[in-house]
Amino acid sequence: MTTRDFKNKGIHTRLAHGGNDPRDFHGFVNPPVVHASTVLFPDAATMAARNQKYTYGTRGTPTSDALAAAIDDLEGSAGTIIVPSGLAAVTIPLLAFLSAGDHVLIVDSVYHPTRNFADTMLARLGVEVQYYEPTIGAGISGLMKPNTKVVFTESPGSNTFEMQDIPAVARAAREGGAVVMMDNTWATPVYFRPLEHGVDISIHAATKYPAGHSDVLLGTVSANERSWKKLHETHITMGCCAAPDDVYQVLRGLRTMGVRLERHEKNALEIARWLERQEGVARVLHPALESFPGHELWKRDFGGSSGIFSFVLKGGGEKEAHAFLDALEIFGLGYSWGGYESLAVNVFLGDRTVAKGDYEGPIIRLQIGLENPEDIIADIARGLAAAKVA
Repeated sequence: MTTRDFKNKGIHTRLAHGGNDPRDFHGFVNPPVVHASTVLFPDAATMAARNQKYTYGTRGTPTSDALAAAIDDLEGSAGTIIVPSGLAAVTIPLLAFLSAGDHVLIVDSVYHPTRNFADTMLARLGVEVQYYEPTIGAGISGLMKPNTKVVFTESPGSNTFEMQDIPAVARAAREGGAVVMMDNTWATPVYFRPLEHGVDISIHAATKYPAGHSDVLLGTVSANERSWKKLHETHITMGCCAAPDDVYQVLRGLRTMGVRLERHEKNALEIARWLERQEGVARVLHPALESFPGHELWKRDFGGSSGIFSFVLKGGGEKEAHAFLDALEIFGLGYSWGGYESLAVNVFLGDRTVAKGDYEGPIIRLQIGLENPEDIIADIARGLAAAKVA
């Protein structure tokens, strides 16, 4: 497969055309969806040497290669693996670079399923797990040990959106000999390219913005040159490959991700600024707001913001949070985000160990979809009114 070079083109051009060349497939704009397990060899010698491009379905197809090439272009990575879910995109690189007796540092504002995997599977495998404060920056060097093999970052943090100084953390971690990983699902490579900031491995739940329609589970993991071989070997060893139809759906979703992100960002910022002015809101947790403590880091490193943020209800507790959620009509109550529709969820922080925060009331996380902002605002106003009288 030959891929046209769009590295010097704008982001929307690269999203629209990256990953495959129609000339490789008889001029069809999109690549074929290859459903494959067995791949035939022309003769016994070729089979023995395995010196043809495709050898078995778990080791890649033209469909998965097209998506991986498109992601590599966006990430600036040496290689990308495609896996069945965002959580698989977290677990495979951790398993690739950690062994019994190793120490891993994980940001305390991490995605909860990542924490669950670390506290169960990694602990059972003999890995020492330690959580660190999201704003530690270069101070993470004080937590590094001789056996620290991985520093796991996520910025902004899940649910409360703490900003990490990724370049400072990455420098300190790499000086200590650790591999730096980042869950970059919030920003996507459109708004932040981790490998350009010292990160070794960039992780995405492609379930979210790349897929964009709340109907596909997928993950991608992209690595720089020094980490790619080990990541790829682990991926092949585990046989954790994604289904071809899901891969195709995400590749198709990439084509419109840029314009969808622009709408998500615009809507979310308008609503976040409106929420800042509401009597029943204690504060809004959105990195692109000037009032947010990590705003300067976001402004320095990120090229934009996405559609998910949180706000703190003023006073009250679970009763008020439930009243708010139950009054919503446009917003769905559901996990995940990145789809076209607005979603809301009551945030749980009880699993945190060092970044518990001091919040004035319950935290509500909003995924702002592609609906008209005035309709979304009216829906939130309905929820705030219900919370007030709960």
